[in-house]
Amino acid sequence: MDVQERYRRWKDYPLEDQDLTAELERIEGDEKGIYERFYTDLTFGTAGLRGILGAGTNRMNLYVVRQATQGMAEFILKHHEGPQVPAAAIAYDSRNKSELFAHAAAGVLAANGVRAYLYSALAPTPMLSWAVRYYHCAAGVMVTASHNPAEYNGYKAYGPDGCQMTSESADEVLSYIQRTDVFEGVRCVSLEEGISSGMIVPVGEDAIEAYYQEVLSCRCVPDAPGRAGLSLVYTPLNGTGNLPVRHILSEIGITDLTLVEEQLLPDGNFPTCSYPNPELREAMALGLSYAEKAGADLLIGTDPDADRLGVAVRRDGGYTLLTGNEVGVLLLDYIGRARTEQGTMPKNPVAVKSIVSTTLADLVAASYGIEMVNVLTGFKYIGDQIARLESKGEVKRFIFGFEESCGYLAGPYVRDKDAVVAAMLVAEMASYHKLSGRTLLDALDAIYEKFGCFYNHVTSTAFAGSDGMKKMAALMDGLFAAPPKALGAHPVAGYCDYRAGIRVKGETREPIGLPASDVLSLSLENGATVVIRPSGTEPKLKVYYMVKGSCADAAKALCGELRDGVEKLLGL
Repeated sequence: MDVQERYRRWKDYPLEDQDLTAELERIEGDEKGIYERFYTDLTFGTAGLRGILGAGTNRMNLYVVRQATQGMAEFILKHHEGPQVPAAAIAYDSRNKSELFAHAAAGVLAANGVRAYLYSALAPTPMLSWAVRYYHCAAGVMVTASHNPAEYNGYKAYGPDGCQMTSESADEVLSYIQRTDVFEGVRCVSLEEGISSGMIVPVGEDAIEAYYQEVLSCRCVPDAPGRAGLSLVYTPLNGTGNLPVRHILSEIGITDLTLVEEQLLPDGNFPTCSYPNPELREAMALGLSYAEKAGADLLIGTDPDADRLGVAVRRDGGYTLLTGNEVGVLLLDYIGRARTEQGTMPKNPVAVKSIVSTTLADLVAASYGIEMVNVLTGFKYIGDQIARLESKGEVKRFIFGFEESCGYLAGPYVRDKDAVVAAMLVAEMASYHKLSGRTLLDALDAIYEKFGCFYNHVTSTAFAGSDGMKKMAALMDGLFAAPPKALGAHPVAGYCDYRAGIRVKGETREPIGLPASDVLSLSLENGATVVIRPSGTEPKLKVYYMVKGSCADAAKALCGELRDGVEKLLGL
C-alpha cells in the first residue's frame, strides 16, 4: 500500500478522534504533508514509541497506540504462565492526548485478557515503575514523551522488573505490531466495560501510599529540613510532579515553599516554555525569577513525567543552574557522608552511573568505600544492576544511581530515575549543608578542593538529510577501525571499544563486560576522558568531555583543546 492509499484509507475510516478527521481533511492535496504522516510507521523499540501528535502511521494517535498495545498484549500472553490473569500497569502524564491514550491502552489489554492497573489521575514515570512491581505485573506502559516539545507524545514500555523493556522483548513486540492491522486487527473495550468486568482496575491509594513510604525511607538525615529553615521554589513545568513532590516536601518538613503558579497545573501545551527540560536555563527561567523575588536558597524543577530534576542555587545575588553531573556528585557525596555519620551505610555499598557521567563520581565513591559500577547509557542498565543485587539477596547494598542527563535514584524500590526522591534528597542535602553555613555550591567547591577541579561538557552534532545516518555510521566505523592516538597535542593512553567489548591500553586487551554498543571511550594521558557515541533516537553524534584541571579556567581551557582535536578528527 503506497502513501496515498494509506492516506485515503485513514480519511475514509470512521475515526473516533475528530481532531484526526479534521487534520486529514486539512492536508488533502498536500503531498508533502501526506508523505510525512504516512511514508513509514513509528518504530517501536526499547523506549516504546515517540513521535509528533497527529494523523497517520508516522504519528502518535489513538490508533497507533491501540495497535502497539495489541502487540504488547500478544507478547504478554505468549510468555504468561500460571492460572492467574496476567496484568500490566498504565500511567500517563500531562501531555495532550495522554489520558486518551492511557485509557485506549487499558481497553486493548482488557479485551485481550490482560488485567490493566490504571492510574486514575496523571502520575510520574517512577510511579509507573512502582506499580509494575507492586502489582507483580508482566509489563507496564507510561504515556509520555518525557521533556520533548509540546507537539510530541510517546509510549514507554516496561518489563516485569519495572525497567524499560529490553531490546529482545521490544523486537518481539514489534513483530506482533507489524502483523496487526492498525484498524481491524485490534481488540478493545471501552473504559467503562473494562472497569465493570474487573479487567481494568484503578491503582489503589494503598499502592500510592506505599510508594511515598519507600521514597521517605531514602532519607539520610530526616530532621535536617525541619531545623534548617530552607527556602525553596519549585516548578513542575506543567507536568506530573506537582502533587507528589509537594507531598514529599511537606512530609520532610519543608514549610518555606514558593510555587511557580504559571507552571503549576498540568498543561500539555507548556505555554511558558517550548522545551520543558529542567536541564535548560530557558525552561527554568520563570522559576529563577520567582527565586530571585523570594530570595530563595534553592530552585528545583521537574520535567513533565517527573523523572528528571533540575536544580539552581543562590550565590552572590544570582543563581547558578547545576549540571546533572554536579547534582549527581553532590548527592553521592551527601549520601556517603550522611549515611556514614548516621551509621546507616550498608556493608559493601554500591553506586551505579552511566559511562558518560563524570569520572569525579568514581573518586567520591571510593573515598566512602562505595563500589562504583559503570554501565551503558540508559537508566534501564542501572535498573539491571539493582536487579542483579536483588537476585543475590543483596539489594540493600544499592544506595544511589545517576546519569548526567539529570536522572537520579536512591533506593531499589523502582527501576527508573525518580525526580520525586531526588527532590526530597536535594532539599534534605541543602538543609544539611545550610545547618553548617554552607550552600550546595560551597559543598561542590569542597569536593573540587579535595579531588581536583572537574569540568564536563557535551556536544551534539546533527547529521541532517537522508544520508545523515549513513555518514554518522561511517564516522563511527572509521573510529573503531583506527582509534586516534592523540586529540590535538594530547596523547591517548588507552580506549574502550564498546562495540567489540574490549578495553585497550598499550599491548593489554581485556573484556569490558558490558553489552555491545556503538560507543568509543578515549582515556588521555592528562587524565581526561572523551566518549563518542551516536544518539539512539536521532541522527546526532554526541561527544562527552570529562576533564580535570588545576582550576575551573584550566579545566575549561583543556576541554576546549580536546574539543578542537575531536572536531578536526571527525571533520566537523
